[in-house]
Amino acid sequence: MISNIPLMIVPLIVFNLVIAGLAGVGGADPWATQLYSVQMLSGGIWRMTLGDLMIVLSLALLFFEIMKSTRTSNASVVDHLLSTFVFVAFLVEFLLVPSASHSLFFILMAMAFFDILAGFTVSLRSAGRDVNFR
Repeated sequence: MISNIPLMIVPLIVFNLVIAGLAGVGGADPWATQLYSVQMLSGGIWRMTLGDLMIVLSLALLFFEIMKSTRTSNASVVDHLLSTFVFVAFLVEFLLVPSASHSLFFILMAMAFFDILAGFTVSLRSAGRDVNFR
């Protein structure tokens, strides 16, 4: 049952914790907080912000969500339904909460939408191959 929990709920929870100030990051835009910088061989400086790290971690979670959608079992229907609820939560928060009107939150919401699309697409393609005519 725990494997049916959509992983894209993690970025939603983390975003809300940071915006609420419960993650120890403050300021006008906590997602612009620079975590570290690296001097490149070209002379440029590569900076990693908290928002950049959030996108990278969310992409990794999206990868695992897509891998979960390749399962062909009855539990995949529940997984798709829960992923849809997570997307609806993203959408409602994006439309109604002023601190969620951030480009990072929009990108996370788009990832949740792509999770739904990929899950249903993979399920429909694999279901078409499971049909036997005897």
